[in-house]
Amino acid sequence: MGTNGSTMLEPLRQGLPPLDPAAVSNAASCALPARYEAVREARQFTRRTLDQWDIGDRFDDVCLVVSELVTNALRHGLPTSNGHAPEQIPPVRLHLMRWTERLVCAVRDPSHDSPVARDSDDFSAESGRGLFLVDSFADGWGWHPLAGTLNGKVVWALFRLQSAE
Repeated sequence: MGTNGSTMLEPLRQGLPPLDPAAVSNAASCALPARYEAVREARQFTRRTLDQWDIGDRFDDVCLVVSELVTNALRHGLPTSNGHAPEQIPPVRLHLMRWTERLVCAVRDPSHDSPVARDSDDFSAESGRGLFLVDSFADGWGWHPLAGTLNGKVVWALFRLQSAE
């Protein structure tokens, strides 16, 4: 995955039973280029991954949330291209991690700025509803800055999965 799992998962422990990074049953990650076509690529990656993991019951919710998290990372988490060659802009990374009854979608970007939820009352606005949608469709979400050799932040969304009883 390329990141320290315990660092990424620390905030997910708040108010939930322990999530042991070693107990992740499946994990997948991909780097996304700094262009808006990456949102489609993220959805395709998510579809392929969830198909491989036989998770279909939350597919539409997960893809919507992944689209919003990646869009926000591209729009607000990357440095402006002023003076940066495209290859110098760090990629956004999408991480999907699955436990028996949970799925976490995490998007890492190089910004240290906190995500800001806009007022959800203005449904006619062209933008600004992304985190409202994440909050509505995921079972929980949050963010935290990265430490150590990793720069930026991770914004994550948690989905409860139906148990395979």
